[in-house]
Amino acid sequence: MTSTIASTAIHDLLEKQDTASVQAALAERHSADIVEMLADLDPERIVAVLKLLPDDRQGRVFGYFAPEQQVAMAKAMDRGTLVRFITAMSHDERADLYARLSPEQQQALLPGLAQAEREDIRKLASYSEGTCGAIMTSDYATLEPGLTTLQATEKLRREAPDKETIYEAYIIDAERRVVGRISLRDLLVARDEAEVGDVMRKDVHVVRAEEDRVEAAQKIARYDLIAIPVINGGDKLVGIITHDDAMDVEREEATIDMHKVGSVGEGIVSVRSAGIWLLYRMRFVWLVLLVFGNIFSGAGIAYFEDTIAAYVALVFFLPLLIDSGGNAGSQAATLMVRGLATGDVKMRDWGTMIGREVLVALLLGLSMAVAVSLIGVFRGGPEIAMVVSMSMVLIVIVGSTIGMSLPFVLQRLGWDPATASAPLVTSIADAAGVLIYFAIATTFLPMPG
Repeated sequence: MTSTIASTAIHDLLEKQDTASVQAALAERHSADIVEMLADLDPERIVAVLKLLPDDRQGRVFGYFAPEQQVAMAKAMDRGTLVRFITAMSHDERADLYARLSPEQQQALLPGLAQAEREDIRKLASYSEGTCGAIMTSDYATLEPGLTTLQATEKLRREAPDKETIYEAYIIDAERRVVGRISLRDLLVARDEAEVGDVMRKDVHVVRAEEDRVEAAQKIARYDLIAIPVINGGDKLVGIITHDDAMDVEREEATIDMHKVGSVGEGIVSVRSAGIWLLYRMRFVWLVLLVFGNIFSGAGIAYFEDTIAAYVALVFFLPLLIDSGGNAGSQAATLMVRGLATGDVKMRDWGTMIGREVLVALLLGLSMAVAVSLIGVFRGGPEIAMVVSMSMVLIVIVGSTIGMSLPFVLQRLGWDPATASAPLVTSIADAAGVLIYFAIATTFLPMPG
């Protein structure tokens, strides 16, 4: 059953007030599947369905909805229902939702929460967007180094229902500084009387709450961690970032980078839910700027009017050549933007990368030149074929060099390398391609008269 059919069926069951059938349809479903089934319903209907779930599932399913849907659903709830849902959510998810609510909703919500929950939400929601603190959870397991492994195991068993993860626990001293880590496996295989401080691992990777969240995602991926502890300015443990949260960061950052590469901007989180005005606004500015940027290509063509008039066959190859340069540049830019974003490429690598890219572009240009030279001979004769072939090689090299270098230049200037988007690189490479092509033609083709 597709999600559309399922949501329609649930809507019909609700109209008939057949709540028993709705409960039966959702009973064995995973939370993510329930969200997909309900996605097309209006917020009021979704809230009505969630209320039919067991209490321990309501908050968990609610946490799977997209942030925009959570906010819309929160508006459709009375305070008691919202408090119940938020209380059942994980610490980081409820803090994220709280930060998205209006000040009026926040003030209405807080009195219904326990003091510990209020303080926890306020603390987590206080960190700036995009930082490690903004995505961490305060729901983590800690142990003291003086505990025996048996005592530590029993402590984790008692705390397991309320913790985000117990597979990795962090050892803290009296000042809440992280001094080690220990996995559940390490605890289980150690002697019962052994002290945690003697069997813990001291190679603890941490991030600071004010650091960019990408740093946490990269460390979790690099060191294959289940979670990474977050410390504050006093080096005290304030939270952890889990592997699944890091995956969400990677996905969001990849989406943002792809939007930048396409000159769409950063405001679109979900294309499916984005409004027409937002889609228009995010794309309009860059497209207008690039339109004026393409004037340089037109000026180049106008400058070589005499050459074009003498050899009309040159026009046939113009789109082919400039598109080749733009495509080569876009490929190179995409590789570099991704390399810089993941840390695979550093600023110091520019010399090595540009030298290798020129060699690769030369080979590509020669291969493409051989292919188009046959068309050149057929279309305009040997002289035209020679100009087209020479232009192809040089245009591909120049386009690739532009695409490879622009992300490095932007990063050096302190701008986001992703701004070196495909349309921007293509526009620059197009203008360069026009000048190269007709300059070579003017130089090597005899002008009549």
